[in-house]
Amino acid sequence: MAAAGGKRRKVTSITVQEFLERHGDDLNLTTEHPVVGLDRKIEEPAVNRPGLALAGFFTYFAKKRIQVFGNSENSYLKKLSEEVRLERFTQLCDQGVPCIVVARGHTLTQPLLDVAREREIAIISSSVPTMKFLNDATIWLEKDFAPRTTLHGCMVDYRGIGILIMGRSGSGKSETAIGLLEKGAALVADDVVYISQKGGELLTRSKDFARGYLEMRGIGIINVANLYGLSAIRPEKKLDLVVELKPETDLNKVDRLGLEQKKYRILDTNVPFIEIPVAPGRDTARLVGVAALDLQLRKGGFNMADEFNQRLLEQMNTSSKT
Repeated sequence: MAAAGGKRRKVTSITVQEFLERHGDDLNLTTEHPVVGLDRKIEEPAVNRPGLALAGFFTYFAKKRIQVFGNSENSYLKKLSEEVRLERFTQLCDQGVPCIVVARGHTLTQPLLDVAREREIAIISSSVPTMKFLNDATIWLEKDFAPRTTLHGCMVDYRGIGILIMGRSGSGKSETAIGLLEKGAALVADDVVYISQKGGELLTRSKDFARGYLEMRGIGIINVANLYGLSAIRPEKKLDLVVELKPETDLNKVDRLGLEQKKYRILDTNVPFIEIPVAPGRDTARLVGVAALDLQLRKGGFNMADEFNQRLLEQMNTSSKT
């Protein structure tokens, strides 16, 4: 079992301002003026509908989450007397919630806005339907809070298999990636690969400004889309296989039969791992491509190494009887 050398980063909170900057356009968010409370922290990757809290029940209240007011919450508030409405809303704000999002284009009355402003709680409006906002915001928050790390290498998508190519400086990572691109692969990241863990899977990407660029020794920086088209770029890809390019001197140290699948551990997740020696005359890109196809077969329950081993055992058993 090989272990990743990247430093694990666990996100425990994000500010309301970070949430707005990252997802404001996708969720169609606008803030009520004057803007306050943007430095408050969202500490859980989920949202909450505070219907029970508005009814006065605060046991198990999820105060660390974004509070979402939809049709139900707004209709309930309107049915209350002005005095009770103000009391219930004040109790909610006194819990120290990070922010309040009013969905479906609804607005709060001025007295309620004043209560929130006095407690420096941001009131955010969204024209998005409540259920869509809940689903989309949860997905974005899960990404924001996902454990993450970075690794040095080159990430490609080859026939649906996400491959992280690693190795020492000058081992041929970029050249191998180019060889795979010429066979129809797509580039995800070069040099620094950003990895996050979500739902038991590892998702990889590059920094936005570096997406689609690859560095090759002797040539320099190349724009992959200009050479191979937009289909040769992927913004994000699940990590399925880690390949390490090894020096020619390690040729005899590498597993030849592949009977036992090695693993590479990243963020508490084990990823299939193989080592490929680099030597003059060896088509490294083709070898990596074969490894990816082999992994596809293994996922389908077909193991070529086991098949050969079984044939060998049968042959040995037959020979011993004659």
